[in-house]
Amino acid sequence: MWLRLRQIAGVARELKPVEEELTDVLGIEVCYRDPGVGYFGLENALFPIGNQLLEVVAPIQEETAGGRYLERRSGDGGYMVITQCDDHPPRRSRVDELGVRIVNESSSDEFINMQLHPRDTGGSFFEIDQQLGDGSLDADGPWHPAGPDWQRSKRLDRVVGIAAAEVQCDDPEAVARRWGEIAETDIELSDGCFILPMDNANVRFVSCTDGRPEGLGCIDLLAVDRDAILDAAGRRDCITADNQVTLCGLRMNLLEA
Repeated sequence: MWLRLRQIAGVARELKPVEEELTDVLGIEVCYRDPGVGYFGLENALFPIGNQLLEVVAPIQEETAGGRYLERRSGDGGYMVITQCDDHPPRRSRVDELGVRIVNESSSDEFINMQLHPRDTGGSFFEIDQQLGDGSLDADGPWHPAGPDWQRSKRLDRVVGIAAAEVQCDDPEAVARRWGEIAETDIELSDGCFILPMDNANVRFVSCTDGRPEGLGCIDLLAVDRDAILDAAGRRDCITADNQVTLCGLRMNLLEA
């Protein structure tokens, strides 16, 4: 069984300004807006980054889970680590075996969704989904949350992939080992960080050091034109470290592709 990092979700107070920043700085393009998130009092936009997706959601009404998350983490930031698996029933059985609660789940002939409760996983929302149908196992294949033709919106001039997600935790080792139990994957230790390796990327677990509580704090992007990204980020005053920008409250390290 394999597990891929397929999508990263961020949450913002307002969608439009974040969408404009992402488009301008990373050179990416909206591929889809899911009307289904309106059920949760949200609006969203999805952007292809190589064969993975970056999503931003924003509340459009009061008392939403996304709105409460914004309050809890004091502003825009990372929201969910969303993975793709090749065989969902054993994943579902494993979650039941470990007593992990499910926040939201759905199943159709096309897609199976399972979003885990962050109080039972620690760190952040952890989601395990499976795409079904023709081409579903292909790295560049269909992905239901991104709409029917998301590949047409791929822009590869600046960024071509998401290499890692970084989850900050009060107890990084305990959270890493919990995610490893769920994923049935051995945790590795590298440069003082606990790592959950996936088929195409890693999830790092680190201590909270930015004054914010537990959550998805950073992602690593594979960049083919860091100069263009940093030039655009400089104009928007969102460079936060060497080869790092912060967009949607999410630190983004620019790794050489």
